[in-house]
Amino acid sequence: MSVMDSTESMGVLMAEIGKTKLDSGWLAARSTEVQLTGTQLTTTHPPTKSTAPWMEAAVPGTVLATLVKNKVVPNPFYGLENEAIVDIADSGREFYTFWFFTTFQCKLSEKQHLDLNFRAINYAGELYLNGHRKVLPKGMFRRHSLDVTDILHPDGQNLLVVLIYPPDHPGRIPPEGGQGGDHEIGKDVAAQYVEGWDWMAPIRDRNTGIWDEVSIYVTGPVKIIDPHLVSSFFDNYRRVYLHATTEFENRSSWVAECSLNIQVTTELEGDVCLVEHLQTQQLSIHPGARVQYTFPQLFFYKPNLWWPNGMGKQALYNVQISVEVKGYGKSDSWSHLFGFRKIETYIDNATGGRLFKVNGQPIFIRGGNWILSDGLLRLSKERYRTDIKFHADMNLNMIRCWAGGLAERPEFYHYCDIYGLLVWQEFWITGDVDGRGIPVSNPNGPLDHDLFMLCARDTVKLLRNHASLALWVGGNEQVPPKNLNDALKNDLKLHPYFESPNETENSVADLPVAATDPSQYLDGTRTYVQGSLWDGFGDGKGNWTDGPYEIQHPEDFFKDSFYQYGFNPEVGSVGFPVAATIRATMPPEGWQIPVFKKNSDGYIEEVQNPIWTYHKYIPYSTPGKVHDQIELYGLPKDLDDFCLKAQLVNYIQYKALLEGWTSHMWSKYTGVLIWKTQNPWTGLRGQFYDHLHDQNAGFYGVRSAAEPIHVQLNLYSYFIEVVNTTSQELSDVAIEASVWDLEGTCPYYKVTENLSVPRKKTVPIYEMKYPKSTNPKQVYFLLLKLYKMSDYGIVSRNFYWLHLPGGDYKLLEPYRNRKIPLKITSTVFMKGSSYEIEMHVQNKSKKTASESLTDKNNFIPIIAEGDFDMASTEAAASKIEEEQEPGLFRKVCCCFTKGNDNFKVAELNGTDDGVAFFLYFSVHASSKEHKEGDDTRILPVHYSDNYFSLVPGEQIPIKITFEVPHGVTPRVTLQGWNYHVRHTIL
Repeated sequence: MSVMDSTESMGVLMAEIGKTKLDSGWLAARSTEVQLTGTQLTTTHPPTKSTAPWMEAAVPGTVLATLVKNKVVPNPFYGLENEAIVDIADSGREFYTFWFFTTFQCKLSEKQHLDLNFRAINYAGELYLNGHRKVLPKGMFRRHSLDVTDILHPDGQNLLVVLIYPPDHPGRIPPEGGQGGDHEIGKDVAAQYVEGWDWMAPIRDRNTGIWDEVSIYVTGPVKIIDPHLVSSFFDNYRRVYLHATTEFENRSSWVAECSLNIQVTTELEGDVCLVEHLQTQQLSIHPGARVQYTFPQLFFYKPNLWWPNGMGKQALYNVQISVEVKGYGKSDSWSHLFGFRKIETYIDNATGGRLFKVNGQPIFIRGGNWILSDGLLRLSKERYRTDIKFHADMNLNMIRCWAGGLAERPEFYHYCDIYGLLVWQEFWITGDVDGRGIPVSNPNGPLDHDLFMLCARDTVKLLRNHASLALWVGGNEQVPPKNLNDALKNDLKLHPYFESPNETENSVADLPVAATDPSQYLDGTRTYVQGSLWDGFGDGKGNWTDGPYEIQHPEDFFKDSFYQYGFNPEVGSVGFPVAATIRATMPPEGWQIPVFKKNSDGYIEEVQNPIWTYHKYIPYSTPGKVHDQIELYGLPKDLDDFCLKAQLVNYIQYKALLEGWTSHMWSKYTGVLIWKTQNPWTGLRGQFYDHLHDQNAGFYGVRSAAEPIHVQLNLYSYFIEVVNTTSQELSDVAIEASVWDLEGTCPYYKVTENLSVPRKKTVPIYEMKYPKSTNPKQVYFLLLKLYKMSDYGIVSRNFYWLHLPGGDYKLLEPYRNRKIPLKITSTVFMKGSSYEIEMHVQNKSKKTASESLTDKNNFIPIIAEGDFDMASTEAAASKIEEEQEPGLFRKVCCCFTKGNDNFKVAELNGTDDGVAFFLYFSVHASSKEHKEGDDTRILPVHYSDNYFSLVPGEQIPIKITFEVPHGVTPRVTLQGWNYHVRHTIL
C-alpha cells in the first residue's frame, strides 16, 4: 500500500504529517470461506492475490461491487441479471459478510501518532492490525478514527484486515416490490433505497462494505479535530468576520505549549496566492486533554462572495489551521475551501412557499432531486465532478439529497462548492419506510435513536464548512419521531445572528456579550426543517402534496390550476435514454419497443417488455388523462425511432415544466425541484442523463428553460414572456419572433424593440398572433431571440416546434426526408487526453424571412449581482477545477493547445430549404477493433448545447469538451431528424 514520505526534522526521522489514502491494493474474501482468524491473517498467514478465495477488492466500495468487479456475479444493472444474484434475505447475512485485507507502510518517530480512519462503513465491523483487534461500531453514516500508534509494526510494514457485517435488518423483498421492500432496513441507520423503490431494483448485499474513504493520518503530539468555520456580515455585505472554532487533543504525557495558526489565502492569477490573513495564538494543553478553542474573529473588507449557479462567481478562499508544539515543531494542519456567503430562508407571505436568499438576494429555486451517484457505491471524484457539472450545465441551482439515499460525501459537496449548486441535505427518515406503505412501516424510525443522533451530529461536522450546504431537513414526506425531531431542532438551532432575515447592518460583535461565537455551535447557520412537505414545502402541513410523477400536457404546466402551493419539492416525469444506452445495458430482447394498444376511450396504453418493466419504465401516456406523447409523432417503427421520438418529448416536457414554473415566479411559486435528475442505475424514468453519463434531450430542454435571463412562450396563454432572475434591470433589449413552416418559408416575423424588464421578474410582452392568423400551418416552428439592441448580441435563444390545438406532429414524419444543407467548421484544442472542440454549425438553405442581424447568434455574457459573467461559468466548468490537498490551494488549469490538424470544414449537402431540425452531436472512439453493435461512445461529454435546431441562414456555436481513454482517437458525429445517417464531422 502507500508508503509515507519521511523528512528530517530536529535530527529525528519523522513520517510526514498528514493523510495517506488507502484506496488500492485491497483483497476481499467471504468470511465463511476463510478458515483463519483476523489475528492469523495479520501476523502469520497474510493472504495474497493468488490465494483462494481472495480476490481484488473495491475499496472504497461494497461487497457486491467487488463481486461484480471480479465477475463472480453478473452486472446487476444489465438486463435482468440482478435476478440471478442471490438476495441477502435468502442467503442470510453471513453470505455477504466479508474480510477486506491490505498492507501499508508507516514508521513513526517517538512523539508521532497514527490514526486509522474509516470515513464510513456499512454496517459494522471489526479490524485486526498486526494481530490486534479493534471494533468498528454500527451505523452507516458515522466516522471511525482509531489511534493505532501503539500497535504499528516496528519495521514499518503493517498488515490490516477488516471484517464487515451487513445491516442488522436487511429485510425481504415482497413479490410485489414496493417502496423500501418490507421496510425492515428502516430499523437501522442506513440508506433505505437498497430494498428497491418504484425507480430502483433491490441491491442484493444492501451496500455492505467499506464504502467510503479509508486513510492513515500522521500527527505530532497535538491533533486538530473538526474545525468549524462561519462567516458573518455587516455593512451590506461589504464587511465580513470569519469565525473559527476547533478542538485540539494533546496525546502526549506532558503539557504541550502550542502556537496555533490560522491563515486565509485567495488565488489571484495562476499559482500566485494572496495571504489575506495570518494570525498566531498561544495555548497550553494539559496531558491527555481535549480542548475547544475559538480564534479571535478575522475581519475582511469587500471579500469576494460565493454565489449560487446563475447568480455570480463561486469565490472560494483557502482557510488553513495549523498547530506547532514547542520542542517538536509542526504537529498537525487542516485546510478547507471556504466561501463567504449568507443563506437565509423563510416562508414567503405572498406565495406560502419557502423562499431562499443568498447574500440578501432572493433566488428562484430550479433544481432537482438526487439519490446518489451509483447504486453500488462505486463513488469517485471523477464521477462526482461529472454529475455536479452536469447540474450546473443545466443552469440548475439546487440539489436535494433525498432521505432514502446518502448523507452525501465531501467530494460531492466539494464540486457543489465549485459549480454553485445549493444543497438541501436530508437525514435518514422517509415516509415509505417510517410510518406508511404496504405493509405499514414502523413510525418510530430506527431502533437505536442514540445511534441515529450520533450519525446525524457526525454528518453535520463532516459537511458544515461547505458553502453549498443550504438546508437540513429531517425526512422525506415524514417527520422524524418526536424525540429525534426535538434533538435535531435543538442541535441545529440557529445562532441569534442568523435568526433575523436581512440582518447585515449589525455584526456578531454587536450582539449581547452572552451570545457565543457562532462557530461554537454544531452548525448555527442553516435552517432545519422537519420534513420535505412541511414549513413552506407542499401545503406546509405534511399532507402528500408533491408530484405528479407522470407525463403531462406541456401547456398544463402554465395553468394556475396545475399546482397550488408555493414550492413543490418533487414533480416528476419521463426520461427515456438514447438507443445506444438501451443496447449497452440490455440484451436484444430488451430492445423491443412497447406495443401501443388503443383503448376503447381512444387513449393509448403502452405495453412494454419485461426488461423495461424491471428497469422501471414509465409510459409516455396516461390513459384517460394524457394521450401518448410519442404517438403524436406517429407510431415508432423500431428502437432507434422510439428513442429519437422520446427525446423530442423529453425536451418539450421538461422545458415546459420549468418554463411553466418560472412563468409564475414570485407571484405563485418560490421554487421547484424535479424528481429526479438522474438514476443511480440503468433505470428508465425521471432522469436527464443516464447511468453511463449520456444526456438525453430533456437535459437541454432544462438548460434552455433555466437560463438566468430567458425568453419563452407561455404555452397556455400564448404570450411571449421574458424572465429575468438576476438583480439587474434588463434594458435596451429587443425580441425577434419568427415562425417557420415545413416548406422553409416564414409566415410570421416580428421584432419588438426598446424593451425593459425589471429585476427578478417574469414579464408578459405580447400575445402571439400566429397561429390565430389566416391559414395557419398544422405544424410549425417558432424561434424566439432576446438580444441587445446596441450590438445584436444574443441574451437568450429559444426554439419550439408546435402544432395547432387538437392536432399532432405526424407531418414531421415526411419532413425527415428533407435534406437541409449544413456547413460545420471545427477547431480542435488538445492537452494530453483532454479535448476541447469549438464548432460552428450553419444552415445553408435559402432564407426567405427579412434579413436579421441575429443569424450568427453572437451570445453575450450576462452580468448579474455585479459579480457574474455567464462566460465565467463555462470557463470554470471546462478549464478550471479547484483541488484541495492538505496545506495546498491550487487551480489545475487545462491549457489547451491547437493540434496539427486543428481546423476542419465539413459540409452536408442538401437540395431542400427549411429548418435543420433536432441536430445532436455524439463522440465516438475510432477503432478497427470494434464490432458492429458495440457501444463506441466516449462518455462523459460536455456540450454547450445539443438537440438544437437551425432556421434557414442561421448558425450557432457549440463547444464540446471530453477526455479520451489512452490510445483512443475520437471522432465527432452529427445526426438529426433530417439526418438519419451518422455523419462524421471530425
